[in-house]
Amino acid sequence: MKISLPEKVNKIIETLNDAGFEAFAVGGCIRDSLLGREPEDWDITTSASPQEVKELFPRTVDTGIQHGTVTVLVGKEGFEVTTYRIDGEYENSRHPKSVIFTDNLVEDLKRRDFTINAMAYNEQTGLVDVFEGVHDLKHKLIRCVGNAGERFSEDALRILRAIRFSAQLGYEIEPETQLAIKAQASDLSKISAERIRTELIKLIVSDHPEKLVTAYEAHVTATILPEFDKMMKTPQNNPHHCYSVGEHTMKAVCFCEPDKVLRLALLFHDIGKIECRTTDADKIDHFYHHAAHSHEIAKTIMKRLKFDNETMRVVLKLVKYHDLNIGQSQTDVRKAIYEVGEDNFVALLKVKEADMMAQSELRRKQKEEMLRTVKNHYTEILEREDCVSLKMLAVSGSDLIIAGKRPGKEIGELLEKLLKMVLEHPERNQKEYLLKLIEQEDIR
Repeated sequence: MKISLPEKVNKIIETLNDAGFEAFAVGGCIRDSLLGREPEDWDITTSASPQEVKELFPRTVDTGIQHGTVTVLVGKEGFEVTTYRIDGEYENSRHPKSVIFTDNLVEDLKRRDFTINAMAYNEQTGLVDVFEGVHDLKHKLIRCVGNAGERFSEDALRILRAIRFSAQLGYEIEPETQLAIKAQASDLSKISAERIRTELIKLIVSDHPEKLVTAYEAHVTATILPEFDKMMKTPQNNPHHCYSVGEHTMKAVCFCEPDKVLRLALLFHDIGKIECRTTDADKIDHFYHHAAHSHEIAKTIMKRLKFDNETMRVVLKLVKYHDLNIGQSQTDVRKAIYEVGEDNFVALLKVKEADMMAQSELRRKQKEEMLRTVKNHYTEILEREDCVSLKMLAVSGSDLIIAGKRPGKEIGELLEKLLKMVLEHPERNQKEYLLKLIEQEDIR
């Protein structure tokens, strides 16, 4: 089995081989190469000690030398070169307390997470696949190396990584690995929020985000996202819906392009329904003000998982306005753009469309036509460059001060009044006209 190694990777391996050491490209880069994908990174494993690696290459960085990793710099690229190792006892379900360097490649491969990530390759030896990773690639299986319970005890994050790989590759999780996930899912409570967030995002933007339901069935979300469990258990006995809140959510996520912000917004858009479900005398469920509740719950979750401020800002904005009733006139659309924000409006339309597609067929054609009308109006508004924000208004605060208005709160209030008028009458967005209104105090 032939794998084409990048020239720089091959050069590092050859340099180590020429010095009497073993060296192989290893892990995810081999998996991706066998799948016909372009690897993001190329990692190298070797029998050489970190010090011996440093002596062989003129430019290196000690990126994880206590665990045997040295980054070798070739031009502007860096390649992690790690000494074969045997991990000692793990602590906190994440990191080994110590490592023992070894000259045995198989011992090094034994400590890796899944069979598809435990293959090595160099041009001299070819593929080293002692744990049948190729078999599992062919049969589309995620399987732990050796005993699944032991692998997850060493590093609980592997539980979530198994589901994430399943989502990215569209693979099933091998039964024994699945049983171990369910048995040890609660150990994810020992993993940092940042690590959980990273894996969750990768899962959500994958080709199969619906695998989050697998995480639910294996009790994983009970630890990392308990609100999702509540959504899965919240019915929607309403003619506009045909799924539980959780099922509807996953359908909506799947109807959306694999964009982090959009899919997170859809993941959280109805999460407030778990708090505001009411049932009327006809046994119809209603979820009044659920968007506001969803906004607050999503904020709590995103803070808990330590999302960056910009991602939080946009996601929460989309969650807050996902149920906004946008009218059918161009004035209605301009007002909506102003309320939601120019930068967020296209994203909001995508969220609303995915949300609609995950509902029942009731009034589907009418809903589609209404959304299409909004999109058409939006396109025309852009083409005409209608004013939809303060920065597009023909006058500024400085203009009002020059016109004799006192700096302060009054300036902002006047600008808002002018903008609201212009949203209804875009043709009036002319500097001379607006200043004349200010002078005559005739803003209506």
